Amino acid sequence: MNVKKLFDLSGKVVVITGAAGNLGSQYAEGLSQSGANVVIADLDHNKCVQIANTLKKEYGVDPMPIKLDLTKKSSVVNLFSKTVAKYSKIDVLINNAAYQGNDAIRKTSFEELSLNDWNEALAVNLTGIFLACQEAGKIMKKQKRGNIINIGSTYGLVAPDQRIYGNSGQNAAAFYAATKSAVINLTRYLASYWANTGIRVNTLTPGGVKRNQTGSFIKNYSEKTMLGRMAEKDEYVGAIIFLASDASSYMTGSNLIIDGGWTAW
Repeated sequence: MNVKKLFDLSGKVVVITGAAGNLGSQYAEGLSQSGANVVIADLDHNKCVQIANTLKKEYGVDPMPIKLDLTKKSSVVNLFSKTVAKYSKIDVLINNAAYQGNDAIRKTSFEELSLNDWNEALAVNLTGIFLACQEAGKIMKKQKRGNIINIGSTYGLVAPDQRIYGNSGQNAAAFYAATKSAVINLTRYLASYWANTGIRVNTLTPGGVKRNQTGSFIKNYSEKTMLGRMAEKDEYVGAIIFLASDASSYMTGSNLIIDGGWTAW
């Protein structure tokens, strides 16, 4: 056993969707520190370029920025074709991108939620993952190895506790809960479907992250967790490295829940 080697990602090619976001950028940095060449994929191409330049300078890796629109199949196909053209392989796909809507949408009652917003969430949070898994699966089957990590949510497991949100705009809309629960079972399906191909598929389910929420919201949320606080934005990086590395080699079809104890009581 060589523990350092278990977690070593040197030379691995990792595709991250939503990589310019709050958590996606943290994943990209942690993976780069571990030696991975990360494909920074997001709608915000300028930010992707900035992140890629920083990672290359700081960690001596070879990242690639690319604009990605998960609602368009041609954009998803382009992501994977360019990745293979540059690196000749894909080791890991992290389906991190998600549509949550803005404050106004999250404040909208379920009865008044628009069909457009519902369909937008399905297109990004579920169909986008379907398309990405399809394209990655084609490549990984030929390689006879691969690793897919889908990002879930505690609200794919339990209902949001409406009592802690009020009119904060921090609550999850119905489409978020519906799509995240679907992602968790899509993970199980694909793990079973690709069981004998060398492809592993797992879910990481994070809890709430402390950002710019109001003090009252943070207090209300924190009281629902066993640890008595929200997560810091870098506290899921270790889990991502574990799932992306050989340290999780006997793990597939699983859901790794890291939520400060939110769903444990």
